[in-house]
Amino acid sequence: MSDTSSSAPDAPPDASRSLELRVPDMDCPSCAGKVTNSVERLEGIDAIDARVTSGRLVVEFDPTRTDEDAIRERVRAAGYEIVGAASELTFSVPDMDCASCASKVENALEGTAGVGEIETRPASGRVTVTVEDGTGSETVVDAIGSAGYDATPMGDDTDGEPMGDEPVWKSRRAVTTGIGAALLGLGMLLEFVLPSANPALFSIAAGDLVDRTYHLSTGLFLVTAAIAGAPILRNGYYSARNRSLDIDFLMGVGILASVAAHHPFEGAMLAVLFSVAELLERFSMDRARDSLRELMDLSPETATVKRADGSEETVPADEVAVGDTVVVRPGEKIPADGVVLEGESAVDQSPITGESVPADKTAGDEVYAGTLPESGYLEVEVTSEADDSTIARIVRMVEDAEREKTQRERFVDRFASVYTPIVVTLAVAIAVAPPLLAGASWNVWFLRGLTLLVIACPCAFVISTPVSVVSGITSAARNGVLIKGGRYLEAVGESDVLAVDKTGTLTEGDLTVTDVIPLEGADEDDVLRRAGAIERRSEHPIGQAIVDYAEEQGVTADADDDPDVSAFEALTGKGVRAEIDGATHYVGKPDLFDGLADLEHTHATTDGGVALEEMGYDSSSQCDRPGCVDVLAEVIPDLEADGKTVVVVGTEDRPLGVIAVADRVRPEAKWAVSQLQEQGVRVVMLTGDNEGTARAIAEEVGIDEYHAELLPDEKLEWIRRLEGEDDAGEGDGDEAPGEEATVAMVGDGINDAPALATAGVGIAMGAAGTDTALETADVALMSDDLTRLPYLYELSHTATGVIRQNIWASLAVKAALAAGTPFGFVTVIHAVVIGDMGMSLGVTGNAMRLANVEPETPEGLESRRADQ
Repeated sequence: MSDTSSSAPDAPPDASRSLELRVPDMDCPSCAGKVTNSVERLEGIDAIDARVTSGRLVVEFDPTRTDEDAIRERVRAAGYEIVGAASELTFSVPDMDCASCASKVENALEGTAGVGEIETRPASGRVTVTVEDGTGSETVVDAIGSAGYDATPMGDDTDGEPMGDEPVWKSRRAVTTGIGAALLGLGMLLEFVLPSANPALFSIAAGDLVDRTYHLSTGLFLVTAAIAGAPILRNGYYSARNRSLDIDFLMGVGILASVAAHHPFEGAMLAVLFSVAELLERFSMDRARDSLRELMDLSPETATVKRADGSEETVPADEVAVGDTVVVRPGEKIPADGVVLEGESAVDQSPITGESVPADKTAGDEVYAGTLPESGYLEVEVTSEADDSTIARIVRMVEDAEREKTQRERFVDRFASVYTPIVVTLAVAIAVAPPLLAGASWNVWFLRGLTLLVIACPCAFVISTPVSVVSGITSAARNGVLIKGGRYLEAVGESDVLAVDKTGTLTEGDLTVTDVIPLEGADEDDVLRRAGAIERRSEHPIGQAIVDYAEEQGVTADADDDPDVSAFEALTGKGVRAEIDGATHYVGKPDLFDGLADLEHTHATTDGGVALEEMGYDSSSQCDRPGCVDVLAEVIPDLEADGKTVVVVGTEDRPLGVIAVADRVRPEAKWAVSQLQEQGVRVVMLTGDNEGTARAIAEEVGIDEYHAELLPDEKLEWIRRLEGEDDAGEGDGDEAPGEEATVAMVGDGINDAPALATAGVGIAMGAAGTDTALETADVALMSDDLTRLPYLYELSHTATGVIRQNIWASLAVKAALAAGTPFGFVTVIHAVVIGDMGMSLGVTGNAMRLANVEPETPEGLESRRADQ
């Protein structure tokens, strides 16, 4: 069973305790609900945190009322197994910054008793292991040390610390490499340019077998090989201990073999060039790590807490408790997630949501740790601790995303495991076969075998995919898009169809009054005043939209002009009724007025109101009065055709006005849809709304295919139907007939959770303040900005292209070098400079291009948002 429990040693008997269990099969919201409901049946359960993404259950409980065994039993009763008697430990290993390093650490840990699952993350320099009870962190540290790396346990107090902050060019390895390069350069100058200034030091003669003279340059080469090659030989030794046929072992063998075979120049050159290559690779990986450090550094180190007596105290940010009030002044970062109690400010939320325009925050608004108020004073009530803030969860999820290997990464790993042994075997054969079988020169074929040994190192090939994935995921996080793993980064670009929910995705999710048409002599203010007075007593969203609009228009209900409302009654499914100044009034659907006011023969107000002719309606000819109109036949159908909900306001015998309410389409929706379609994505809208509204929204944003009046289970069915359409060759994707299309689904992350889980890729909108969306979605758009969708697809397409380029370029260069080696066209220098250092730099630099993919904002969008 996987569990860890903790409580303070000196805690009183009735103090709450924590138990953490590994429940791998608890991998969906429904699973988490079953486990939670089962455990909640126990008395003394204070809190339950079911973490779907990591398969862990954390339970806070009162040990005087229940115990750990009872909790475990309730988990099993829900049908889920608790795996292994283990806990999870995380270690910082700053020098583990390449695939070869990670492989060496894994090999060392795999042979350690008490160690189970192992996860290495070279991009962040961390190792996470599952250990059995009785196996402490010292055992893991020693095992990692046996691989040649220093490890530091990461507890709660260090969980957010960056890894390995020392600049690579100031490291000891850089210093020794620099000294070696200087000695190598001096030796080459004496050996090849100034041979007259290259004195002989001593000679060795042993009959016909050995007759060598060692010059000063030879001594410099040997010293260079010793200084620059020492770290390589050390790492190679640890590789041999752990039976790892990696680049350190191969390079170490190459250096020793060169020196032993009296080729000190080649040995020195190999040591210096490989050391430079490793430094450049470490520098490139540090650039990828910097993206993660930037996220970690967003939260401030201190916070100003306002105490109950009004005094202010500066404390470390991680000591701020839920319920505390923190004071934030202009230019100070908000230290924790919370709700504004007092003050107002424009807050730069770009680190979380990617939005370029600061968001206005006032009392009652939610704010996030790491965001920056640009003006104004805020008092914020803290709603989450530092390690559970939105930014902290984002950092953890970006780190965890490294664990999700793409299909191409798995292919690369399998290929490398076969490639290296084969090429090493060929290198040995090249070095010994021609001299033994054909009497060829040992000197010539040894160097060719050595060259092939260098080519056998698959470093550039192995790092080609993970460095691209890390670069893409961290770039997305900086722009307000959280991608849960490399396979989702790839899957988005491979999706043929994007299913889009309407409410809250294409639309803003908030009802707004769009039209007010006064009738029978009433004016607009009068219609709003009467409707608002009645709807203030209603809790219906349409009623709230009318009240809000009335207040925006300055039609407020103060003590002087608020109508006298009484006898309020909600008419289920139709509207509301109330007495205003003694007269019965109705606000509701048009059919509410059947048998009451005559809606077929009414007169629009033209004096002080809105003339129907100005709105595009033609007056009917039922009478000679101006503005005569059939509301049922002329006004309501047109409003409903535009996707609006119509409410009529009136008395028992006279209509006073028509109010249209709609869920406003996001200003960027049409642009985002067109950009997606230009990228070859088939956009389909799935909604539970009526046919008229769905058609109107689809036409407005440019979607050709929509399906309306769908229940949640019907949305699931449509996802499956869209996935299977290519079986009949109907899909718009690139798949051959008979292959399923890949469908991505974007929704609000809560109401659409089943459909998001069913789709190939689930994309949640506006996830910054939604724990459920952050936990369950494969991709989370932290803001409600639809421009992030075309950006996500562009990033995915670019990342997929970069990964392919890196893989095939690495393979092509290695193949070309290997083919040219037996013929003498390729030397050790070529193999190191081009095949190792050059390609490692090339694939890393190519991956860094993903940081240049930025979201595009359509011209004029910000002004349109401001107008709304």
